[in-house]
Amino acid sequence: MPRQSIPGPKVLLVTGMSGAGRSTAGKVLEDIGYVVIDNLPLSLIDDVAHLHDVEEGDTRLAVTVDVRTGIDSGVLRATLHTLRGHGLTPMVVFLDADDGVLATRYDEVRRPHPLGGGTVSEAIEAERRALTEVREAADVVIDTTEYTVHDLRKRMEAEFSRAAEPRRLRVSIRSFGFKHGHPHDVDMLFDVRFLPNPHWDPALRPLSGLDAPVREFVLSNPDTIAFLDRVEDLLGFLLPRYEAEGKTYLSLGIGCTGGRHRSVAIAEEVGRRLGDGGAAVSVQHRDLGR
Repeated sequence: MPRQSIPGPKVLLVTGMSGAGRSTAGKVLEDIGYVVIDNLPLSLIDDVAHLHDVEEGDTRLAVTVDVRTGIDSGVLRATLHTLRGHGLTPMVVFLDADDGVLATRYDEVRRPHPLGGGTVSEAIEAERRALTEVREAADVVIDTTEYTVHDLRKRMEAEFSRAAEPRRLRVSIRSFGFKHGHPHDVDMLFDVRFLPNPHWDPALRPLSGLDAPVREFVLSNPDTIAFLDRVEDLLGFLLPRYEAEGKTYLSLGIGCTGGRHRSVAIAEEVGRRLGDGGAAVSVQHRDLGR
């Protein structure tokens, strides 16, 4: 069963490559309750957070920043240090996509790249160089290469919608199919193609890992239980240490061949186990509808 949405941070800094979906992300965040400000200089974020009483009140603030604002890793680190000093836990979200996809998106909308000058490909290359260290400093990297606008909306809503109980470290689990390409924006990736495939059972083929017969088929295998126990032990060791180091977000990818049976059932089970252990978990299934 789908996991409940986990609480969004009170201050979000949304940046990334132009054309990767930053404007869409901003609109979604506004829809789910954030005060969204576009292209605010980083040096002013702390003042704006204080103006909106983010520290003590119920307001959540999201600032979208692109390369035109002069974002760099040094200014970003200073801004995050200031916000943390005021008791806030900001999160940096970096939206990315393959260079070829970004170029195609600009060709489709016939808009100039914000850096201007030269070709679109040259501008994308220059922007990527300028944002390399910012991307490395991000808490969450969302690769929208294969996303539609609707896919990005679902991802943002799943990650940042408000929930009743505040938690610190957030864990996002995503099932996928290797034949559709592996996700590029996960911290850890598990391959479960070593398990027997329900696809070869005609009765199970039209079902998914969300259906009880497939779930029973996958989870009744002793190798599945051994795998799940080891993953749970590994994450039980890692999560408190990540949290102690100030990490606020961990993304896991679980892949099988098509992303419909084994990876879905196991992603749900990993999410259940982590949730029962007190972690804030969201589970998404990238290729379930294919």
